[in-house]
Amino acid sequence: MLSPFDLPAGILLLVTDQLSSPADFVLYRAVFDHLKAAKSDKVTKAIVLSVSPDRARWAAVAAKSNIQLDQKLTTGAFTFVDVISPKSEPDLRPAFDTVVSELGKSGGADVLVVVDDLATLEWTGTPVLDLTCFCRALAAACRKANATLLIRQHVLTPSTTEPILEDLFRTLHHMCTYHMEVLPLSSGRSGAVSGQVALHIGPGTVRAGVKLYPRSSAIHYKLADTGALFFERGTASGVL
Repeated sequence: MLSPFDLPAGILLLVTDQLSSPADFVLYRAVFDHLKAAKSDKVTKAIVLSVSPDRARWAAVAAKSNIQLDQKLTTGAFTFVDVISPKSEPDLRPAFDTVVSELGKSGGADVLVVVDDLATLEWTGTPVLDLTCFCRALAAACRKANATLLIRQHVLTPSTTEPILEDLFRTLHHMCTYHMEVLPLSSGRSGAVSGQVALHIGPGTVRAGVKLYPRSSAIHYKLADTGALFFERGTASGVL
């Protein structure tokens, strides 16, 4: 999952980003790579719980990757859940029930569940305790169905500006199998590089062949019209 990192299925991947280095491209790549992996003997399904972008945005980005998202919606290969309804207060129960229902109907399919994003839910008034319970329940449901769970969480710098979000991050970090950080360049903006990605192992995970990228050797990426291009440090024009 998620080239070039080649993460195994059935994990909980925590993705954190900052305002200066949003991780939208990671979510898009994870979902689109997952849907493209479908074969005659392998059925794939993606469920996206979205807080910020609407479905039209996902469809537009998918089209650049030669994926007709409306068709995937019709066949049930893609499910989009708007977590925040403009007509009501944020309520996580319907979103959780939808995921459980879709997992129950998956029929042995390889399922990816994406939650985007928890910080916005907290900023719009959802108690952190509710978010924590939601994530634990969602992780348990995905684990039971052997589904992959990807959670995106915005982090603030300096982190002390919102201590309560730090509590949520610590909970998610303790739960995750792997933690992916999308970071700005420490040296500032570059025309050849958009940012960098670090990959860490979760606290309770036994390392099993996945190549990790600590911050000191984070992999670089450049955003293009069709997605992100990844490369090792020093292997792109204008780098180092």
